[in-house]
Amino acid sequence: MNAPVFSNHGCRLNAYETKAMEELAASAGMENAVVVNTCAVTAEAVRKARQDIRKLRRTHPDAKLIVTGCAAQTEPHTFAAMAEVDAVIGNTEKMQASTWAGLAGDFGTEPVQVDDIMSVTETAGHLIDGFGTRSRAYVQVQNGCDHRCTFCIIPFGRGNSRSVPAGVVVDQIKRLVDRGLNEVVLTGVDLTSWGADLPSEPRLGDLVMRILKLVPDLPRLRISSIDSIEVDPALMKAIATEPRLMPHLHLSLQHGDDLILKRMKRRHLRDDAIQFAQDARKLRPDMTFGADIIAGFPTETDAHFENALKLVEDCDLTWLHVFPYSPRPGTPAARMPQVQGPQIKERAARLRAAGQAQLSKHLRAQVGRTHHILMENPTMGRTEQFTEVTFDRPQTEGQIVVANILGHSETRLIA
Repeated sequence: MNAPVFSNHGCRLNAYETKAMEELAASAGMENAVVVNTCAVTAEAVRKARQDIRKLRRTHPDAKLIVTGCAAQTEPHTFAAMAEVDAVIGNTEKMQASTWAGLAGDFGTEPVQVDDIMSVTETAGHLIDGFGTRSRAYVQVQNGCDHRCTFCIIPFGRGNSRSVPAGVVVDQIKRLVDRGLNEVVLTGVDLTSWGADLPSEPRLGDLVMRILKLVPDLPRLRISSIDSIEVDPALMKAIATEPRLMPHLHLSLQHGDDLILKRMKRRHLRDDAIQFAQDARKLRPDMTFGADIIAGFPTETDAHFENALKLVEDCDLTWLHVFPYSPRPGTPAARMPQVQGPQIKERAARLRAAGQAQLSKHLRAQVGRTHHILMENPTMGRTEQFTEVTFDRPQTEGQIVVANILGHSETRLIA
């Protein structure tokens, strides 16, 4: 029997779901199949998925080739029209055991199985106990998004926001800790909207506090990308009082100019982002921030861009994820006046350079300090702030090592 080959594109949540699909396919007895889990965040992501499909068909000419994920959900007929593709399944269908039972057979009569994602009211977080390495696991607590940013296609791939109940999350994390995991990362599409669809409408901070209280043996808890304007008082209290909540937050900022933020239909202004960063650091002086910034959003002038560039220092960001803007058909931003490609490329390069300068500053500041480092492999681990650390002697993978920082390279600390 030849086990199915899975190819994952995009975010941590996609990787989580790819792991779940591997288990579903194995339970269904599927063999001789290729599954591509696509991303739709940019037009480039869709292009890479199509390229990967063609490559996988050449290397697996006799396999059933199945396409799923956000791009399959938002434009199923694009993939159904590819000669290499045998079946297209949506983001809801890919999490159902019945789908995989059918695919393991003769496909039935429906090569395209993509329903209305907006009608989905539950998320599939109960399917697996997280994924990751021997040191860290990612646990899905939320899916979908109720917001409609003008550049973003993801709500149409993921549907409206749905939350995994707190009890289910806590039980998952208890099992992970029992297996020896030292760090858990909470993940979702719009993490700070967690709880809005649950009874009594708890907030993300309530979930964090509940996990830390009910799983006292969990050494480290992280939360992934958040919308700073939606951070609740309980989460701020956790930042201030819970040392097991790691001092690193990735912020979905997207820009630093108020007019562009309004045209993006974001829910915060420039000063909101700066104020949040300042408030969080007052509560937790060792807090570090990553952020998403889009370069070249439609109508962005030189002055608008300078505000985005200045935000890197004003928020004292340490890690930047820079996205050169590319239009997604079907989004309002795609119909706005576009910035020219070379200008977008140049602005993205300037943002990345600013990010590298901030990272260098952070690395210099850590030399001589002592950190608790979670080992991801025998010679590399991460500090509490998620900074990579290289060791010259092997350490025990998955363990937390206390070490002094001796120096740094361009991207890593040296211990």
